[in-house]
Amino acid sequence: MKEFMFYIRNEKDAKKSLTGDKQLAFIKACETYIGVLKSKNTLIAAQPLVREGIVLSKTGTSWKERSIATDKEVQVGYYHILAKDIQEAVTIAKDNPEFAYVPFATIEIRPIKTKEEETAFVYPTQQG
Repeated sequence: MKEFMFYIRNEKDAKKSLTGDKQLAFIKACETYIGVLKSKNTLIAAQPLVREGIVLSKTGTSWKERSIATDKEVQVGYYHILAKDIQEAVTIAKDNPEFAYVPFATIEIRPIKTKEEETAFVYPTQQG
C-alpha cells in the first residue's frame, strides 16, 4: 500500500451557509466516513484545520508573515490514507462527505514520498 494525502479545500467559509442541523449532519457524515476508512485499515490520520492562520515566507534574509486570506479558497482539513494506487485514492476521495455538503469543495490527492531514492533516507512517521 502507498500513502496519499487528501487536502480538503473550500471557497470562503462555505459551511457558514449551512443550517445548524445541516452542520451537525455534515460532522456526523465525516465521522461515519472516518469510521469506514478505519474499518478498512486505510486511514492513517484525519483532522480539520482552523481557517485562520499565518503564511510564512522568506526572501533573502527577510521574513514575512501574512494572515491566510479566508475570503478565498482555504485548506480546511486533511486525510492521510493508504491505497494501492492513485486511482484507488481517487475512489476513496469521491466518498468524502465534503462533496455532498459544500458547493465548490475540492480535494487535492497527492502521493506521499516516504523515502529518498538517492540517499535511501526514510522519512520518519509516528509508526517508525
